[in-house]
Amino acid sequence: MQIDEKVSIIEAILFASGEAIEIDRLAESCGVEEDDALKLIQLLNDRYDQISSALRVLKLGERYQLTTRKGFSPYIQLALEKKRETPLSNAALEVLAIVAYNQPVTKSFIEHVRGVDSTGVVSNLIEREMLEEAGRLDVPGRPISYRTSANFLRCFELSSLADLPPLPSNEEQVSFDDIEP
Repeated sequence: MQIDEKVSIIEAILFASGEAIEIDRLAESCGVEEDDALKLIQLLNDRYDQISSALRVLKLGERYQLTTRKGFSPYIQLALEKKRETPLSNAALEVLAIVAYNQPVTKSFIEHVRGVDSTGVVSNLIEREMLEEAGRLDVPGRPISYRTSANFLRCFELSSLADLPPLPSNEEQVSFDDIEP
């Protein structure tokens, strides 16, 4: 195996890990001694320096992590803050209401109520930390059940789910017959 390929392996492991990883694990994964893994990390950092990359490998004790250089943090923060500030879509609000009033629920329950595939919406709400896994059901396939999170309560200024407004009774709901064209 060529040195360039080993440097790329180190880079791939560091990227995929997302967190600091021990030098012995990097060396073992790459099939080299720890001293050689350290040299490969230095070659990777040299490569990043040569192309003025925003990336670098940072040493954290005996662990190493792929990070961005400090000068890029304002741009990263701005991009991530904008993503968090993006308002929830109507579909996301619909899913949150279904989960909040019926939790814990499975994705198939959400899809049954909505009548459409909700995979993307549920994933987005998990990423935004509005929903969280509540475990797996003890039925065939062991589907994941979901519930609202503490972040959901914070965002909607609720101290508990008991603060949710009550669902309207059948008499209070509007039917299509009541709407005039």
